[in-house]
Amino acid sequence: MEFNYDVAFSRNIGWVTHQEQHLLRNKRVAIAGCGGVGGLHSLTLARLGVGKLNISDFDQFDIHNINRQSGAFVSTKDQDKIHVMGRMLMDINPELDIGTFPQGIDESNVDAFLEDVDLYVDSLDFFALKARKLVFSRCYEKGIPVITAAPLGMGAALLCFKPGKMTYEEYFRFDDKQTEEEQLIQFLIGLSPAMLQRDYLADPSAVDFQQQKGPSTAMAVNLCAGLAETYALKILLDRGDVLYAPYGLHFDAYKNKMRKTWCPLGNRGLLQRLKFNIARRIVLKK
Repeated sequence: MEFNYDVAFSRNIGWVTHQEQHLLRNKRVAIAGCGGVGGLHSLTLARLGVGKLNISDFDQFDIHNINRQSGAFVSTKDQDKIHVMGRMLMDINPELDIGTFPQGIDESNVDAFLEDVDLYVDSLDFFALKARKLVFSRCYEKGIPVITAAPLGMGAALLCFKPGKMTYEEYFRFDDKQTEEEQLIQFLIGLSPAMLQRDYLADPSAVDFQQQKGPSTAMAVNLCAGLAETYALKILLDRGDVLYAPYGLHFDAYKNKMRKTWCPLGNRGLLQRLKFNIARRIVLKK
């Protein structure tokens, strides 16, 4: 089939103008991670008509990814995630300009990963704190806005960071004296101040911070993409109200609830510190 960009994305017109669709065609978005949220972020951005994507991942698909990851099939087991997603993306838009980073993101390539990028969508594994701190810091230095959407239970929590406003570190307030597990708890309560998912976890033993594993659902991943790519559209086209940290959103379909969150002192605030102490006792049994 002969590909035609204008026809392929014509059903976007109405919610965006022809001129805005042309703008999206010339935008570059970076996405670190091609797994659950990352894979679906990239596919949704491609279907939105964003014409340039940078993607990264060093991992391969496995059977346990099938419940939530867009590129995970029996047929793709043991295949590199970045190559599988690259094929899927080019099948959506053969004209797509894709920058690939198959070794993941670290100090050696983070600047290349973020070169000429208009927006960064965080899709790193929850436990990849070191890489996440690096990329967020570089984005702030380079003036790149950031979206992060966390799949929590059967809902999604959204945070955005913009240069000139509260930074990632100011919001999450990591302490170098904390253990890695404590920093992960700090990250969790910052992502999810409303904690809407807290009281319907059916099997708490499935959460193990020390083994770096936890449950995730396809519904939450899909909700993340819906929230994040709506915000991506608003940021890339510079229209619509965008909530930046210390504000956030948390929608939980299971609880039938939506919360607009506000943590003016980030995790340094009294309520957040109380949540940390409670979560620390539960997770670490201390």
